[in-house]
Amino acid sequence: MVKIPVMGEVDEMPEQEMAAEAPGATAGAVSDGAIWNPDAATSNLHLGIDVGSTTVKLAVLNDDNQIVYAKYQRHHTDVRACARDLFVQAAAVLPEAQMTCAITGSGGLLLSQWLSLEFVQEVIASKRAVETMIPQTDVAIELGGEDAKIIYFDQGIEQRMNGTCAGGTGAFIDQMATLLHTDASGLNELAKGATTIYPIASRCGVFAKSDVQPLLNEGARQEDVAASIFQAVVTQTISGLACGRPIRGNVAFLGGPLQYLSELRERFYITLELDEAHRIVPANAHLFVASGAAMAHESEKLSTFPELIAAIDALGDTQGSEVARLDPLFATDADYKEFKQRHDQEVVPRGELEGYEGRVFIGLDAGSTTMKAAMVGEDGQLLYTWYGNNNGDILGTAKTIMADFYAHIPAGCTIGHVTTTGYGEALLIEALKADSGEIETVAHLRGAKAFLPGVQFILDIGGQDMKCLRVADGVIEHIMLNEACSSGCGSFIESFAVSMDMGVEQFAREAIGALQPVDLGSRCTVFMNSRVKQAQKEGATVGDIAAGLSYSVIKNALFKVIKLRDPKEIGTQVIVQGGTFMSDATLRAFELLTGVNAVRPDIAGCMGAYGAALLARDRAGAEGTSTILSAEEIAALTVTQRHARCGRCSNNCQLTINDFGGGRRFITGNRCEKGAGNHAKKQEVPNLFAAKNDLLFNRSVLAEEDAPRGTVGIPRALNMYENYPFWHAFFTKLGFRVVLSDDSSKKTYDAGIESMPSESVCYPAKLSHGHVMNLIDKDVDFIWMPCIRWERKEDPAAGNCYNCPIVMSYPTALGLNIDEIASKNVEFMYPFVPYHDKIELKRRLYELIAVERVQDAEEGRGRVRGPKITRSEIDAAVNAAYEEDARFHERIQEMGEEAIRWIEEHGGHGIVLAGRPYHNDPEINHALPELITSFGFAVLTEDSVAHLVKPDRPIRVVDQWMFHSRLYRAAKLVTLRNDLDLIQLNSFGCGLDALTTDQVQEILEGSGKIYTVLKIDEVSNLGAARIRIRSLMAALKDQEAERAAEAARAGEAYEQGDAAPVAPSEDAPAFSTHKYALSAQRRANSAAFPKVQFTEEMRDQGYTILCPQMAPIHFDLVKEVMKAAGYNFVLLPSTDRGAVEAGLRYVNNDICYPSILVTGQIMEAIESGKYDLNRTAVIISQTGGGCRATNYIALIRKALRESGNPQVPVISLAAVKLDEQNPGFKLTPNLLKAAVYCVLFGDVMMQMLYRTRPYEATPGSANALFEEYMERARRLAPKFTRRSFTRLSREAIRAFDTLPLVGEGTKPRVGVVGEILVKFHPTANNHVVEVIESEGCEAVVPGLLDFFLYSMSNAKVQKDELGSSAASRATMDAVIGLVDWMRKPVDELLERSDRFERPEPISAMAQKATQVLSLCNNMGEGWLLTAEMLDLIDHGAPNIICTQPFACLPNHVVGKAVIKELRRQHPESNIVAVDYDPGASEVNQLNRIKLMISVAKENLRAGKGFTMESVKPLAMDMDDSKFRPYHGDDAGNGARGGTGAAGGSCSACGAVTDDAVAAVAERLGEGVK
Repeated sequence: MVKIPVMGEVDEMPEQEMAAEAPGATAGAVSDGAIWNPDAATSNLHLGIDVGSTTVKLAVLNDDNQIVYAKYQRHHTDVRACARDLFVQAAAVLPEAQMTCAITGSGGLLLSQWLSLEFVQEVIASKRAVETMIPQTDVAIELGGEDAKIIYFDQGIEQRMNGTCAGGTGAFIDQMATLLHTDASGLNELAKGATTIYPIASRCGVFAKSDVQPLLNEGARQEDVAASIFQAVVTQTISGLACGRPIRGNVAFLGGPLQYLSELRERFYITLELDEAHRIVPANAHLFVASGAAMAHESEKLSTFPELIAAIDALGDTQGSEVARLDPLFATDADYKEFKQRHDQEVVPRGELEGYEGRVFIGLDAGSTTMKAAMVGEDGQLLYTWYGNNNGDILGTAKTIMADFYAHIPAGCTIGHVTTTGYGEALLIEALKADSGEIETVAHLRGAKAFLPGVQFILDIGGQDMKCLRVADGVIEHIMLNEACSSGCGSFIESFAVSMDMGVEQFAREAIGALQPVDLGSRCTVFMNSRVKQAQKEGATVGDIAAGLSYSVIKNALFKVIKLRDPKEIGTQVIVQGGTFMSDATLRAFELLTGVNAVRPDIAGCMGAYGAALLARDRAGAEGTSTILSAEEIAALTVTQRHARCGRCSNNCQLTINDFGGGRRFITGNRCEKGAGNHAKKQEVPNLFAAKNDLLFNRSVLAEEDAPRGTVGIPRALNMYENYPFWHAFFTKLGFRVVLSDDSSKKTYDAGIESMPSESVCYPAKLSHGHVMNLIDKDVDFIWMPCIRWERKEDPAAGNCYNCPIVMSYPTALGLNIDEIASKNVEFMYPFVPYHDKIELKRRLYELIAVERVQDAEEGRGRVRGPKITRSEIDAAVNAAYEEDARFHERIQEMGEEAIRWIEEHGGHGIVLAGRPYHNDPEINHALPELITSFGFAVLTEDSVAHLVKPDRPIRVVDQWMFHSRLYRAAKLVTLRNDLDLIQLNSFGCGLDALTTDQVQEILEGSGKIYTVLKIDEVSNLGAARIRIRSLMAALKDQEAERAAEAARAGEAYEQGDAAPVAPSEDAPAFSTHKYALSAQRRANSAAFPKVQFTEEMRDQGYTILCPQMAPIHFDLVKEVMKAAGYNFVLLPSTDRGAVEAGLRYVNNDICYPSILVTGQIMEAIESGKYDLNRTAVIISQTGGGCRATNYIALIRKALRESGNPQVPVISLAAVKLDEQNPGFKLTPNLLKAAVYCVLFGDVMMQMLYRTRPYEATPGSANALFEEYMERARRLAPKFTRRSFTRLSREAIRAFDTLPLVGEGTKPRVGVVGEILVKFHPTANNHVVEVIESEGCEAVVPGLLDFFLYSMSNAKVQKDELGSSAASRATMDAVIGLVDWMRKPVDELLERSDRFERPEPISAMAQKATQVLSLCNNMGEGWLLTAEMLDLIDHGAPNIICTQPFACLPNHVVGKAVIKELRRQHPESNIVAVDYDPGASEVNQLNRIKLMISVAKENLRAGKGFTMESVKPLAMDMDDSKFRPYHGDDAGNGARGGTGAAGGSCSACGAVTDDAVAAVAERLGEGVK
C-alpha cells in the first residue's frame, strides 16, 4: 500500500494528532493543534480556506507548496465565528504576511461573497492538490460531511459530485452511528468484528434507517450492522457518482470518513477488487482541499489576517437570503401562556400504585426507536408508565421494564394480562410469554377513545413512522401511514439535536423563542438536511432551525402522508400523540398549520402502550391471569443467536434465530411466515404471483443440437415480465435456443452497479444492468431487449397504450453505458419495434433479425449461425408468437377467475396485489405475495382480474399507459366485491405512479374500500407492509364479527368458510364496517369524472382565462395574440415560493417539479381572491405523449375540485385528439400563425440578448435594447405577417449586431438544455442564466420552436422503425414546411450576421441525434435533448447544464444516459446533469454548476477553447427522405426563387398562401398516433 505524507480533507480528527509544531515556535503564539513551520515562511504566501459541512480548515502555503501554517476546527454551524477564531490564531504568528486568498468547500460560497475573496470549486481544489502531491492517481474518491466526489484523472479530467442527496456521506455515517448509540469511530471498531453483511439500502439515509432499525429491533449483531452500513456507503458512492464510468487503476482515498474509518476503506477495497499496489491512502490528509485552494492562485489580490478579521467584524448581522423564513411559533408571551394553560389540563386519569389491590394490566409498545410501557388497574386508571430509548435492543429493554414493573407492583397484586404492540410485538410474545399482541393502529385507537371519547382524528408521529387514523363513531374509517420515504420524523429531529450538542428538550425550547423560523420545505428529510446546513451557513440561529424543523415535520405529515387540502377534513376532536409531539414546538406548528386546537395527552409518548394496557384489561375478562414469565424467569432469560438460510422458497431468506431455551425461539429475517416454522394453514391459498412467474418463464427451450441458429439471450427484466412468452415463441420457432438471465437477487444489482447512469431511476431499471451482465457472462450469440413504445391495446376505451418512458427506452441506456458490450464485441440489440402492429412488426423484425444482425456479425459484433432467415419464416414465427402470447394472457385470466371461484367456495378473502408486470420479480416485490398468503389471504395479480369489468369513463386522468389501464379496471372490480381488497405496489421514483396512486385511491375510496399503497425499493424492510396488511385484517375481523352478530340476531348459525383468513373479533370494533354491504356483491359508486366544458357563452361573457407561465420571453408575446383574438387572457406572473407551496399542497408529492409549479401557479391565482371563480377558466397544453405532461390537466382538475371549485373549466390546448371538448376556444389559422411568429421572434431575441449581455460595453445596454424591441413586438404580435415579422427582426438584428461590446467571444460558452419548463422558467431553474453570466460565462439556450418542430417531425422520423400513416406524415411535413417558410428570411439575416447563428433545421437536428440513439425516443424532450447537446458541442458550447426535474423519467435515458457516449464521441464535452426540486438545496446545485464552469475555464486556459463554427446543416429531402446539404446556405440561393421544390432539395421554399395555412390548421391532429 502506498502511504504518502500529504494532505487531504477530514471532518473528524483528534486534536492531539494535529499538534505538529515546528521547533522554535513559541508555545504562547501557536494555538493547540496547529501546524507551524516558520522556516518555510519565505517567498510569496498563499492562503486556502476550506469550509466543509462540519469543519473549517485553513492552510498557508509558500510558492513551493510547503505548509507554513495550518489549523482546523469544528464550526458547530457558526462558520463566521469559527473562521474569525482561526484568523485570530493565525494572526498571532503571521501578523503582517501578505497572501493571495481563496475559499473553497460546500459552505464557503457565502463566506467568499461576504469577504470578497476568490471562490475555488472544491473539486478543482482537490484536483490541484492530487495532481501536485500524488500525481500517480487515476481516480480519487473523496467523502466529506455532506458531499461525495469522484475525480477521474486517467483520460483528461472528469469530475462527479453528489446531487440532491446526502446519502452515503459523512453525515449519513453519523446518522447511522446515532442509531447504534456510538459515533463514527465506534462504528469502525464494531465493523472490525463483522461476520455477515446485510443488504442495506444505500439510496438514501431515510431508507437505510428503515433497513437498519428493524435489523436492530430483530436482534441482528451490531458488528454486522456496522459493516453493512459501510457497505451501503460504498454502494451509494459507486452507483450514485460513477454513473456508468468504472473505477480502475490507482485509487486515492480522501476526506475525513475515508481517512479515519479503516473498515470503510476495507469495504471499498473489497468492492472495487483493489490490491495493495493500487491503493493510495495519503497520511495526514485533513488539509488537502484547503491546500488545493491555496495552490489555485485564482486572484492576484493580497490580504493579511488582520484585514480578514476586520472584514468579518464589518459584516454585523448579515444573513444569507437563500432560505425563506416563516412566522414565529409564538408571536407574544401571552400566546405561549394561553397555549401552556390549555395543554396542562390534558391529563390521563391516574390511580395510586402504592397500596393498590387487585389485578394490573400491562401494555408494552416496542417502537422503532423507543420502548413504552403502561400499567392500568381494574377500572382503567393509569398506575405506572415507562418511556425510554430501546438502544437497538428490544429484548434487553423489555427485561429492564418488566424488572422495574415487578419491583413496583404491590405484594398481593397479580398481572391479569399483558398485550404487546409495535415493531417488537411478536418477539416479546415469544420471549416473555406475553398473552396477546395487537397491531399498533388498534392500540392507539383504544387509548385515544378512552381519553377523548368523541375523537375524530388521531395523528401519531413516532421515531420512524407516522400513523394517521380518521375515526367516525368510534371506529377507524381510514388509515394513513408514511411511505418508507417520508420517515425519519422523530428520529430525524433527535439526531439533529444531537449533532448540535443538545438534548431534544433544549432544542424544542430554542424553537419556541425563535423569531425567524427557517422554511425547510416538506419533502424528503435528506433534502431538509441540506437546507438546514445551508441556513446555518447563512447565519440562522439554532432556534430558527428548530422551529423550521417543527413546521416541516408537520407539513410532511399533513401534505405528504395525510394529503390534507382543507383543515376542516380532520374535524375538531383531534388527538396528537407520539414522542415527537412531546415538543411544544411541534404541537404549536400543528395548531398553526391546521387552525385546530389539538388535544395532547400528558402521556403523548405512551399512548400506544396505554391503549395496549386497556386492551389487556378488556381481554382478561373477570378472572383471567397472565402467562407472562415471573420476575426471576425474566432476570434469568438469555438469548442465543445463530444464522441460517430458510430454503423453503426461491427467496432463500437469511434468518436470524433467537433461541430463548426451553424450545422457545423467535425467527426474523424471513419475508413471509414460512421460515418461522408456523403450522400449515387450514388451506393452501392461491398465490397467482408464484403461478404467473412459473407460467411466464418456465418454458421449454431447444436443446443445443436442435437449435441450428445458435443462442439468443433475453434479460429477465422490465417488459419481459409481459412479453417474454411472445419472444420465447418467436425465437424458438426460428430455431434459436433462448437463454434467460438468472433470477434477480442483490448480486444482480451489484453486478450492474458500475454502469448505472442515473442514481434516482427506479429499482427495476437498475436491476436490468445486472441481467445484461449475466447474459454477457453466459456468452450468448446476441442479446435481445427491444424498446417497445406501445403495448397491444387491451381496453379499446383507453386513450392510448404506451409503456412508461423507462420500460419503453431503458434498453437504450443499457446499450450506451455497459462497457462490456463494446469491449467484448457483444451484439446487444435494443431496437424500437412496432409491437402493437402485426404487419409492421413482421417487416421490422425481418430487417433486424435477417439483415442487420448479419451486417453486425460481419463487423465483428455477435455471431450468426445456421441458414439465412427468410421473410416467410419471420412471418410464421410472428404468427406463432402472437398465438402463444394470447394463450399466456388467457391462462392468466383463467387463473384469476379460478382464484375468485376458490375464494367464493371456501369463504376466503383475496388481495389484488396490483402493480406493473415486473413487480412479479421476487427481488422487486420482496416476497410480499408470500407474506400476504402467510396471513391466509389469496393473492391475485391485476392482469388476472382486470378483464372482468369495464372502468367508468371518463376517469379523471388521461388513461394513456397500458399497464395502468389494468390498475383502474382491477380497482373497479374490487369495489364490486366483498371478498376482495386491493394493495398497490409502487416503485420508489416511479413518476407515473404519482398519478395512478391518486386515481386508484379515488376509485376505491369513492366506493368505501380501504386503499393501501406499498412503496418498494432496494429496501426489504416489510414492517410498514405488515402494519398495513394487519390493519386490513383487523378491519376484516370486525366485519366478520358484525356478520356473526347479524346471524345471531336472526337466530341463524354463522359458519365461516374453511379458508377464512381471520376469525371474528372479540374486542370492541375498531374499524368501520358500515361500508361493506353484507350481501354477496356490493354497490360501487361510479368513478367517472365529469369534465366542465368551456362554452361559446363563456367566451362571450368574457371569462378570465388563466394561463400558467412557462417561458417568460415567448409567452409575453403570445399573451397579446390571445387578447387580440377576443379572449380575456391572463398570463400568471412568474412563480414564487407561494406557488410552490400551493402546488405541494394540491398534487401528489412524488410528482415532478413542473407539475408542482404549473398546478401551484394556477391554485395560487384561484385562491388569491383576485378573480370571480364563477367566470374564470384555466388553459393548459397537452402533448398526448407518454410523459406526465399530458396529465397536467388531470392534476389541475383534481386541485380545483379539492379546493371547492369544480365549476372552473380547464381548456386543453393539444395538437392531437384527446378526450377534450371546448367549443368556446378555437385555434384559428390566423391565431396559430401569429403565435408561431411570436415564438420565432422570442427565440431570436433570447439568442441575441444572451449572446451580447456578457460583453456589453455599457452595463444594462443589452437589456434596454431587448426591452425596446419586445415592446414593439407586443404591439405588432396580434397582426404579425411574414413581412412585418421580417422587418422587425431585421431592425432588431441590426441593432444588436452594432451594440458596443468588449472582449466578445473570450468567455466560455455554457449551454442550457433539459425538460422544457425547467429549461425556460427562471424560477424552476433557480435563474440559471444569471448564474452562468455572474460566473463570467456566456449562456446559450436553444430555442422553444424546436420543441414543437420535434413533436411534429416524429411521424416522419419514426416511419422506418415503428411505422406511421402517410396522412400524418404529409400533414406534419406541410406544417414544418410552413414554419420553415415563415422563418426563412430571418434565418438568412442571422446567417449574414457576424454575431448570431441561425438555428439548424429540425431535420439536421434529427440527423445529429441518430449518432447516439434512435429517434423513436420521443417521450418528454426525447431525442431533441440529445440533439441539442450535440448541436451545442458543434457550435462551440461544449459546457452544458442538463436541467431536469428530480426523477424525470424520460431524462434518465435521453439526458443522463447519453452523457457517457457524448463524452466518448466528444472528449472536450463538459456536461453536468442538475436535478431541480422544491426541496433541493440551491447551494448544492450552484456547487455543481460552478464545478462545471471551473472545468470550462481550465479548458479555455489550456487552449481547449472553442471558436464558433457554423456547421453546414443538412436537410431531409421531402421526396426521397435522404439528407442533403441545406441549399439555404448556397450563394445565389435567393435568385433561384421557387425552383427549389422542383430541384428536389426542399419543398418549403415557395410562398405559402393563407388558404394553405388554414388547411394545415384544420388537419392538425387528424390521424396522429
